[in-house]
Amino acid sequence: MALPALAISPADGQLRGEGLDGYYREGRRILSRCEVRVAGVEPLIVQGRLTAADRARFVGTVRRAGERGPDPEIHMERLRRADGTERIAFRSSAARALRIPVEIRLGADLTELGAVAIGLPGPELRAAVHGSGLRWSGPGAHAVVTATPAPDDALASAGLLRWELELPPGGHRTLDLLISLELPAPGREEGHRTAPGRPAVGAPLGPDDASRPGSPPRPRAARPPCPWTPTRLECDDPRADALLAAALGDLNGLLTRDPQTPMDLYIAGGIPWRPGLAPADALWAARMLLPLGTRLAAGTLRALARTQLAVPGADFGRIPGPLRDAGPHAPPSCTGVEATLLFPVVLAEARRWGLPDHETERLLPAAERCLRWLRSTGTSADTAHHVGYVPDPAPGGPHRCETQAHAHRAALLGADLLDAYGYSDAAALRDWAAQLRTRFRKDFWLEDRSGGRPAALRSADGRPLPHLGSATAHLLDTGLLGDGTHAPGLLDATRTAQLAALLGSPALDSGWGLRGLSAKESGYNPFGHRSGAVRIHETAVAVAGLAAAGHEKAASALVKGVLDAAESFDHRLPEMYAGEQRTAGSVPVPHPAACRPASVAAAGAVHLLVALAGLRPDVPGGTIAVRPVSNAPLGALQFTGLSIAEQPFAVRISRLGMAMVEEAADGLQLGS
Repeated sequence: MALPALAISPADGQLRGEGLDGYYREGRRILSRCEVRVAGVEPLIVQGRLTAADRARFVGTVRRAGERGPDPEIHMERLRRADGTERIAFRSSAARALRIPVEIRLGADLTELGAVAIGLPGPELRAAVHGSGLRWSGPGAHAVVTATPAPDDALASAGLLRWELELPPGGHRTLDLLISLELPAPGREEGHRTAPGRPAVGAPLGPDDASRPGSPPRPRAARPPCPWTPTRLECDDPRADALLAAALGDLNGLLTRDPQTPMDLYIAGGIPWRPGLAPADALWAARMLLPLGTRLAAGTLRALARTQLAVPGADFGRIPGPLRDAGPHAPPSCTGVEATLLFPVVLAEARRWGLPDHETERLLPAAERCLRWLRSTGTSADTAHHVGYVPDPAPGGPHRCETQAHAHRAALLGADLLDAYGYSDAAALRDWAAQLRTRFRKDFWLEDRSGGRPAALRSADGRPLPHLGSATAHLLDTGLLGDGTHAPGLLDATRTAQLAALLGSPALDSGWGLRGLSAKESGYNPFGHRSGAVRIHETAVAVAGLAAAGHEKAASALVKGVLDAAESFDHRLPEMYAGEQRTAGSVPVPHPAACRPASVAAAGAVHLLVALAGLRPDVPGGTIAVRPVSNAPLGALQFTGLSIAEQPFAVRISRLGMAMVEEAADGLQLGS
């Protein structure tokens, strides 16, 4: 995956036109079938795996009729890249020359990804011979496969390319395929251009990697430059290193240019369901990656500012976003409400991490409009024009627990931001937040024999919904202010401790991460999107919030659970997985509808690992506080390649939980 290109296949690498199999470019499936046969049979694939976010390697053997003994004489290696290049190499271990017939059956339907994802692919198109390969034509687009060397025979009617390969004793031969999409050039009916692809990056794939002489042709580079620093983690638990590397690889693959302003970058939501801009997910990813630099946050904020509603009315200042499922007990929530409340938070915290003043000032008007929407939406006529709750999604409610947490954080961090640049509304926002705290602690906290719990939501008529879920973790996420401090929370210290105990209980902590809904609640479903599945994003929010609030034991348990789960997913965490209880010898069960990779899961992995270091920068104040988790749940760790004040930052945490800053920007003082 290297958006806007990706390839999906089963573990044997064969594309059979089934399910989501195929090469995709610009949201279209440009190749649905790519089946290799040697001497009339499929190779036996003994290993198939991702070697990076944008490439995969499949290793197999070929058995021919008449071979004696258990040892295969022909080995096949198939190297696939998301950019649309594929190399198929055959090696012989025989002591004599071999002649092997190779066929590659190809097919294309040019169907939109969304249609394929819901099981509605189009019919396979008829191929035409085109140069040294085949070409398929559909409405407004053409798919082309070019082969090197040219095939000995091409049968358009069957979609077949054929070769008779001569393998000398101990020799090898390679076939290279280039899969591309041609779109009409602007202003020309007959002219076409080939959509550019992804250049090679990173370590070689193997002895036949394209960095060697005779490598296959590559599409012209179109991938955006990575907007964060090359961060590394060295930890006593090497699985943490692997998780960080895999997460950053996935995030790089999901990196997308804003079509209106290509210099502005954001992280797409995930594959296959949200390959474009998902406002709330993009902001969460940008916020969680602030320790790696502020360029992604700036690009994401600029892209979303251009979508902000500017027509006078009740929605003025809101960032639009679609509805999403909220479980069996509540109507769908609006991602636009969440994004609107996240916008000023991300800008305020990006400034603390080192976003330059001129970048911040450019985005301040959009943030101020978000805060104006918050004030108008969260002011209720039935409270004499004082604070009301922020509804989500409809003006009449419901009033969700996590939405109030987002609103409270936005008000306090927004006030901090406006104060810094001389705006006059900061005091009113702080007063609004203080009133919200008072009302929330009275209306949303439900006392019971076990110490109480926050209500999941209050209905439009004020009735509380008592169901307990992982969304309550957002009550712990208060946001970063100056001097290395966090904003006050909606809960007091006693209720925060009770919430920490609830989050650490077996009802919510599956052993692999937090369930979306407690296993003790009616409607619990381990595969429920919001009613029982483990969501990495909310688990990461809980880890950071628990650590910041001093509940390190609960935070450490969640970190270890996610790390154990990541190992079973080859360190590429899905958006969610089943919330079944962990038992001895068990592994987490994948969720059939999860994005994998997903922006919030990959960024969440970065967030929970960096949370162990406890970094709290205040670049405008010239300080950085480092308050690591003192029980060092993963042992000693060292982060290099972080970024604070647009300069490299490195920190080492000992097994005793002691921090040592090894590299920092000049003039940045270590705070308490």
